[in-house]
Amino acid sequence: MPIAAVIFDLDGVLVDSESLWAAAREQVTREHGGSLREEATRAMMGMSSPEWSHYMHESLGIPLAPEQIVHEVLQRLEALYRRRLPLIEGAQAAVCALGAQWPLGLASSANRTLIDLVLELAHMRELFAATVSAEEVAHGKPAPDVYLEAARRLSVCPSRCAAVEDSTNGLIAAVEAGMRVIAAPNRDFPPSAEALARADLVIDSLDGLRPHTIEALDAARR
Repeated sequence: MPIAAVIFDLDGVLVDSESLWAAAREQVTREHGGSLREEATRAMMGMSSPEWSHYMHESLGIPLAPEQIVHEVLQRLEALYRRRLPLIEGAQAAVCALGAQWPLGLASSANRTLIDLVLELAHMRELFAATVSAEEVAHGKPAPDVYLEAARRLSVCPSRCAAVEDSTNGLIAAVEAGMRVIAAPNRDFPPSAEALARADLVIDSLDGLRPHTIEALDAARR
């Protein structure tokens, strides 16, 4: 069956934000006497806000309620985005090119307020027919929930969706959702070799993401 929709991740695919998330969480951890852990950034990639705030509270020892941790981290990120949105080179061109041919969805671990802010600042809000935050589903990535919900809102069977992802947890989530997966590996936090091997296609940059890329996925399945 031909692909009928394309679903993007946000952080690391459309915005170069993983290092900003890491810095904001580190700052909150230091300010409130928590204990930083080397593996914390990778552990939290893909988690929903309830999941990563509980992780910071319990595993990093931050003596704040998880809801307050979320508030403090998001405040910092929103301020950074409003000063300069770290849009990845080629993001707008790729979204516009694919949006001219397929309905687009967004399946993100970011909070709803950040998703809406990024799309507004990037002038891409109208290009997405459905957007889903991990805080709106039961489990964040690597669970497939956010991708399955995006497909549901697009009224497209998951097996007829192509997903664009950059991280280990994101790639696993999209694969487990039964989608055809394009990996655009995050350079600062590259996905594991095992997760990358599960992708249908790997691209070096968003310059390589055009309608012919999606059509190649269709051809490979025939």
